[in-house]
Amino acid sequence: MDLVIRDAEVVDGSGEPSYRADVAIKDGRIASIVKEAAAAGCQRPIARRTLDAEGLVLSPGFIDMHAHSDLALLRDPDHSAKAAQGVTLEVIGQDGLSYAPVDDRTLGEVRKAITGWNGYGDDIDFDWRSVGEYLDRLDHGFEGRGIAVNAAYLIPQGTVRMLAVGWDDREAAPQELDRMRQLVAEGMQQGAVGMSSGLTYTPGMYAKDAELTELCRVVAAYDGYYCPHHRSYGAGALDAYREMVDLTREAGCPLHLAHATMNFGVNKGKAPDLLTLLDEALAAGADISLDTYPYTPGCTTLVAMLPSWASEGGPEAILARLKDDETAERIRHHMEVIGADGCHGVPIEWDTIEISGVTDPALAPHVGRTVRQSADARGEAPWTTARRLLVEDGLGSTILQHVGHEENVQQIMRHRVHTGGSDGILRGDKPHPRAYGTFPHYLGRYVRELGVLSLEECVAHLTSRPAARLRLPDRGLVREGHRADLVLFDPATVAAGSTFEAPRTLPTGIPHVLIDGRFVIEDGRRTDQLAGRAVRRTPG
Repeated sequence: MDLVIRDAEVVDGSGEPSYRADVAIKDGRIASIVKEAAAAGCQRPIARRTLDAEGLVLSPGFIDMHAHSDLALLRDPDHSAKAAQGVTLEVIGQDGLSYAPVDDRTLGEVRKAITGWNGYGDDIDFDWRSVGEYLDRLDHGFEGRGIAVNAAYLIPQGTVRMLAVGWDDREAAPQELDRMRQLVAEGMQQGAVGMSSGLTYTPGMYAKDAELTELCRVVAAYDGYYCPHHRSYGAGALDAYREMVDLTREAGCPLHLAHATMNFGVNKGKAPDLLTLLDEALAAGADISLDTYPYTPGCTTLVAMLPSWASEGGPEAILARLKDDETAERIRHHMEVIGADGCHGVPIEWDTIEISGVTDPALAPHVGRTVRQSADARGEAPWTTARRLLVEDGLGSTILQHVGHEENVQQIMRHRVHTGGSDGILRGDKPHPRAYGTFPHYLGRYVRELGVLSLEECVAHLTSRPAARLRLPDRGLVREGHRADLVLFDPATVAAGSTFEAPRTLPTGIPHVLIDGRFVIEDGRRTDQLAGRAVRRTPG
């Protein structure tokens, strides 16, 4: 054997009670599991290396079902933000906007549109255009050695629409819909695991249900799933969830609800309404799962708060409208009085919008302040400050939106189809701590401290359930023959180090993380191993 992990408390991802065992690894897979080896006097596996796991839990590697590491995986070989949490696989291509499939025109447009998520990418050689070429680039990674953790990819529906239709708010013509179907089919054939949407982000939000249903039919034909950031998490949230349930049922496509929260004052205490909706759909035969992060604030870009009509035409059109006083006043009225669809139909409250990152270093004094605090410091109205920031930062500013409810967070994470997703945006001077802390925060805060989930339940939420959604038959469980993507953590000390004040602090209590049997975290430190690769769709 290459490695034997001895006397570990194995929480195997199934949700069943833990057991003590020696776990042997060879050629990147779990070769044998000997339960209670020492107590039973069994012949213990022999290996070139032995790791004493006394006092540690051994579990499958954690799967981040909602990640924004699309460029971070290519620019940062360390990537401790995820590796140190025990994440061994990330699902990227989220919220309907990412970097494949593209052509030369749309590549420039999407780079500018999601600068706030990933940076503009001046340090990246964008030498791909198709989904398959992007996955190949992930395989190659750094100097042909791979990437820090594994990655699966969702075809971004907004980028697909950008290619076929552009940025116009209109229905797709028949030939444009055919082009979108073709692009989705090609992406699935090349290894994507499904399709994502950002239905509060342009241009994906311009798609009507009939268009989305047709694309979901294609996804279903290739055994993929649909992952929508749906049309509202605020006013009308339940209707937005119901829309996705009905749409995917019509298409015959599995549904995975992205960051399935119930936010804003209108939804305080309404998690049971969402769970009842899901339970009824599941009882009727729907195939549904969801992910959440264990925090109350959300995180996105400031430009995402604008009404969709102000975003039609793409980034340059947005900037032109913001620079025009009359149009800017219409935008303000829509956001502050009516409630923009970009802000989920709720009139914006500027004291809940905290600036978390800027592209222009000259704007750094705004970071860590709410828009209202920055406006008060300048002696001006909040919209004046927000408008100035949008223009001067080229739409690249990121925000924290403090609109969540702890009771909703806890009730949703208990659901039997729940999985974990960080939704982690890694750039900015003050990113959301979920990017560095989601998985240890589940284990430390919600298992050990609050008892919201048992340890076995929580590990299943973070491992086997997402692996089943991704159709990965050899991941997500500690089983003989499965890939040796494993985490060793101390259940008494595991915790997120990241906080809102110090968001890039690494977690504690996770000394070892392995991918394909190779240590990417050893004794609490990042090794030089690049064991990650693109994980392609497994046909059903």
